[in-house]
Amino acid sequence: MFKDNLDERFDLSFERIKEISLNPELENKSLASYYKSVAAFIVKLEGLYRDLKAGKLENLSLEELSKLNKSLYEDVLVENYDKSYANPTFSKKELGEKLGNLLSFLYVEIRGMIVLVYEDRIDEMVALMELFIECYCLGEDASQVKESIYWYVSDYSDDLIEERIKELLDPDYDFATKIIMESDLTDLRYLYKFGEYITDNEIKTATFINSLSEAEVNAMARTFTEGYRKGFELTGKDITKKKTVNIRFCLGFERLVREEIKEFAKIGLKPTIYRAATNSINKTISGVKVGFYGASPNKQYEFDHRQDYALYFNGDFVERKLGATRLAYEHYKDLAAVHGGPAVMEVFGEIPFEPANNADAYKLSDKQQKLVVKYSNEASQIVNNYIKGEERSFTIIAYPTAEIGDKFEEIFAETVKINTLDYEKYKVIQEHIIDALDKAEYVEVKGTNGNTTDMKVSIMKVKDPEKETVFENCLADVNIPLGETFTSPVLKGTTGVLNVSSVFLNDLNFTNLTVKFEDGFVTDYSCDNFKDEEGGMEKGREMFKANVLYNHDTLPLGEFAIGTNTTAYVMANKYDIVYKLPILIVEKMGPHFAIGDTCYSKSEDVKVYNPNGKEIISRDNEVSILRKTELDKAYFNCHTDITIPYDEIGNITVVEYDGKRVDIIRNGRFVLEGTLGLNDAFEN
Repeated sequence: MFKDNLDERFDLSFERIKEISLNPELENKSLASYYKSVAAFIVKLEGLYRDLKAGKLENLSLEELSKLNKSLYEDVLVENYDKSYANPTFSKKELGEKLGNLLSFLYVEIRGMIVLVYEDRIDEMVALMELFIECYCLGEDASQVKESIYWYVSDYSDDLIEERIKELLDPDYDFATKIIMESDLTDLRYLYKFGEYITDNEIKTATFINSLSEAEVNAMARTFTEGYRKGFELTGKDITKKKTVNIRFCLGFERLVREEIKEFAKIGLKPTIYRAATNSINKTISGVKVGFYGASPNKQYEFDHRQDYALYFNGDFVERKLGATRLAYEHYKDLAAVHGGPAVMEVFGEIPFEPANNADAYKLSDKQQKLVVKYSNEASQIVNNYIKGEERSFTIIAYPTAEIGDKFEEIFAETVKINTLDYEKYKVIQEHIIDALDKAEYVEVKGTNGNTTDMKVSIMKVKDPEKETVFENCLADVNIPLGETFTSPVLKGTTGVLNVSSVFLNDLNFTNLTVKFEDGFVTDYSCDNFKDEEGGMEKGREMFKANVLYNHDTLPLGEFAIGTNTTAYVMANKYDIVYKLPILIVEKMGPHFAIGDTCYSKSEDVKVYNPNGKEIISRDNEVSILRKTELDKAYFNCHTDITIPYDEIGNITVVEYDGKRVDIIRNGRFVLEGTLGLNDAFEN
């Protein structure tokens, strides 16, 4: 990647930036202040780079490393953000309407150099330093600065995208793996080797994980890796053809990850572990972090810059990025063919983030939103051509971090219990629910206690009850913990209103969320997040469209499910942490509706069976079936679950073809014969 004369270019760039940090020769004092400040930050990083190369950080104490770490992220911490050039509002105030956003974007990209320093990515550092100098030389010419940034993004996208795909597929890219496998994990100084922001949360979480017995950690690791293995087995996929698994986690869990790596090795899989992207080119379109990551120094800062790519996202760039993605996968096609898919460890415990709407941040235009949809669809097809959906699988699990509060250790133990509930018990209970659902023409879901949900969900017809079913019996495999039965509903006739008082979706807390459906498609939506602000209703709609609809004008209902994990629900209410739980657990705590693709997306032709041997036939809906005629219209590459808690459920009723009505849940409790044991958790 841009290999020519790197050391020389690095030294020349640094010397010029050092001069700028001492005396920016600009008449515009505000602009001079910006470049002096950012240049000083780069000088600081250059010193850190030299110290890392010389091994000087190895001798620092935990306290010294913590102080150094905070100094790298201090500028964007909540208490300092109002006066940071990373804040688009402050930057526009200081640098003007035309330059403010551009130079805020530039500073955020340069802040990504922190992790480049730790990973010794001198090529990417040189590219950013040269861009900084180029923009400095252009002074107040905003149009030229914008053009320079655009061409930097365009010119380097090929290399940065290829590097990203290599990180996903190649186990020899082992920066994080080496830290995890070779460090003394009882010496918490290892956490600072990653270059991520580290807080007491990561320190306390790692300390707690270190306190667990070998048997406890091994059991947790096996739950995770066995779930991954079962995902292949239950769908008839051959895991022996795979050689790699992509492990994603939050810092603090390294001892557990180390054991997972050992367990994966027993089934012939090596880990690929890469960092959540820090450059705009490789960040996810939604802003969700994918990879390993540390603490967020400031969620508002990240939210403000989630659509920074609006600066350069046009048709030409989309074609270039798609082309670069295609070429990279072709280059690494042998590695892609043996890649098994992700194994994801989510965390929970932080206070849900309710963003402030920053009018000064970059925002996608209507035209760009349509381009995002085009890009997402085509990029997904490229990936699926090389890491085939019918051959890959995944698993996902969640644990609390110390940030959840004083009851952390208790909650952690309860979570482990939830993740390892009795497979056989739930299998039988959920078969009773599925037997009732398989007779449904539609299912009626109504809310109570202020919840205005009133949904009619059309169900695919079972033609051979002895061999077919339309609901999957979801136990502890790819989706841990167990506890749901789900289907791809028939879109036609699926109509009504979905409402929930509070729900955490894609790292954002939506309050009083209401979504309307007609024949399975979203027709309207609202939330109360910005109700006290001018134009609050429209701001709420914009947040939902960007973060749940992913900028589509509408999406279909891809899944209807009934969660059965009452143990998780009771635990969540006992500790008052419902609002802190990830959707992975929340979706098991009541009925849920997923907006977007079906659960069988891109694997519809793979036959799937429940433990009782019945084939699950509801793998397609009216949209996904278009893959056979109009592939570009069949997938949306998103799937967001919205769960209604038990205490907001009035009834879930099966309505059979002859009009017979059978309640599964009434007033928040299971009433169907064979399921009453699920209520024990409420009583106990």
